Amino acid sequence: MKNWEEDDGTELCTAPRDFDDARQVADAIGIELLTANFSAEYWERVFEEFLSEYQNGRTPNPDILCNREIKFDLFIRYAKQIGADRVATGHYADLTSRDGLYELHKAKDLSKDQTYFLQAVPKDCFAHVLFPLSHLKKKDVRQIAKDAGFDVHQKKDSTGISIIGERRFNEFLCRYLKSEPGPIVDKLGNEIGQHAGLAFFTLGQRQGLGIGGLSGADPRPWYVMKKLLATNTLVVTQLEADLVTNRLIATNANWLVDSPETKSNCMAKTRYGQTDQKCQFLIQGTRLEVTFDMPQRAVTPGQHIAFYQGTRCLGGAQIESTMEGTTAYA
Repeated sequence: MKNWEEDDGTELCTAPRDFDDARQVADAIGIELLTANFSAEYWERVFEEFLSEYQNGRTPNPDILCNREIKFDLFIRYAKQIGADRVATGHYADLTSRDGLYELHKAKDLSKDQTYFLQAVPKDCFAHVLFPLSHLKKKDVRQIAKDAGFDVHQKKDSTGISIIGERRFNEFLCRYLKSEPGPIVDKLGNEIGQHAGLAFFTLGQRQGLGIGGLSGADPRPWYVMKKLLATNTLVVTQLEADLVTNRLIATNANWLVDSPETKSNCMAKTRYGQTDQKCQFLIQGTRLEVTFDMPQRAVTPGQHIAFYQGTRCLGGAQIESTMEGTTAYA
């Protein structure tokens, strides 16, 4: 599946090598390798939204968008057109079926679990999907590949921006977003530096601010606290207490359960890799109010929150904002 046309010619673009790896494995197994090009659709349905979110001061998750719009929509339709019964992917996730209804559960290898990235996929799509890695540890998958004689058994884990790959993020973003420098201020409004553009920063960020070591200043590190689009201002703080909240508002919910309770106690995570956090959510029309038992650091508009009961993923929603006055630390 090809989702990106542009090749910058650097070693960071792994698409040609990835295709060669797939071809070698297909040849070894003795199966046909087909390709489907969704580059135009990826640009229109994923990348344009990705750029728009950044321009509006938010931090989107392209992997969640790609799963919803491409892998579990266009790709499944393509698979049906060529006569496939199911689409098997390498996601670390598990599916169970009860009375013809599918439930999304965490994978056995919790360190690799990817249900967070699958939260926005419409639940009906899972009837056409297989997750063969669901009960395997990553090391076991590598051993299976090694035993089969595949060189890819020692290939490093993939990272980067969805299908775009392992490019340096800010350099990549600069190709598509105009740089608009502006002031960096502390909580009191004192200007202490200049930023290259709000799109290149995210809440809670510590590295790359360019304001460390100010003469005569407090030596503690600075963190991004707010982005003020109206004045193109980046607000920073040295107090981690300024980065925490225990309440947020989310919208665009996608439920993987038939009838979500209007009010529910469950677990949730606001970013991939986070430990599940106890919370309560309240459905109010098209929005969710979520309250956590413990304060959460750097909850970021544009990102997604995923809900869980045990290993089951209940669904998720997109974070719109935190609720003012909820900082938990003094």
